[in-house]
Amino acid sequence: MKLIHLSDTHFVPDGKKLYGHDPKARLQIAIEDINRNHSDAELVVITGDLTHWGEPDAFSSLASTLDHLKPRVQLLIGNHDERDVFRTYFKNQKHCGDGFIQSTRNVSAGHFIFLDTVLKGSHAGHLCETRLKWLTDALGDAVGNDIFIFMHHPPCDLGLKATDKIGLQQKEAFKSVITPYLDRLRHLFFGHVHRPVAGSWLGIPISSVRGINHQIWFDLESEDIVGSFEPPSYCVVLINNDRVVVHYHDFMDASPKFPSGNSPWNDWATRFPHP
Repeated sequence: MKLIHLSDTHFVPDGKKLYGHDPKARLQIAIEDINRNHSDAELVVITGDLTHWGEPDAFSSLASTLDHLKPRVQLLIGNHDERDVFRTYFKNQKHCGDGFIQSTRNVSAGHFIFLDTVLKGSHAGHLCETRLKWLTDALGDAVGNDIFIFMHHPPCDLGLKATDKIGLQQKEAFKSVITPYLDRLRHLFFGHVHRPVAGSWLGIPISSVRGINHQIWFDLESEDIVGSFEPPSYCVVLINNDRVVVHYHDFMDASPKFPSGNSPWNDWATRFPHP
């Protein structure tokens, strides 16, 4: 299965910019690149912070932009989004009946679970008892299939002091719910931190991706969030029975491309200086 993972599009109303950049223009470039090179993807997942302030005009702009994406898309909300406005503009996106934007999807690779970790008025991630109960049921419905979880907030500390403070707050409760399924939890995807992060937690491979409009500068010690304009990226995820491979693609990279693999081995080993 081929999956595309994007996050943190941070849309604003048409005609406006965010930190001097146009999130819509950047997502349009990403969509063109995905349509050209990965139209065979089974699913595109955007893991939250779809908008920056949650305005209706921002969601409207996002909806019309995503209409041009060829693969199917699954959307999560983040701490910058508004649930009620999201529902107005994305009526076709499934959500559970208790008011949260949560759902599951059976795909060729297994059982995908999409979580809502938003608490209105907080930038940190939250999973209340209602959502944890829903997750317990969703995991039980996997019925022997491999499980993949998608959420906006990271489920564990990443060593980034500024964003660890606003990660998921109910880490132990979340851990308790998923522990019985660790043997089938193949990957957990998240956003929020605007960083390319990969590793494992409880033995589960985890990964995040840079945002579309702007990033958070890499600093392990600062407790202040500092923005940057490192290039945006999306992930191409290849899922097979024996592996999950996550490729990070800087889709706006304009550096020169050159052939580098046609020389004989001894030329690589001995030639100096390199061209």
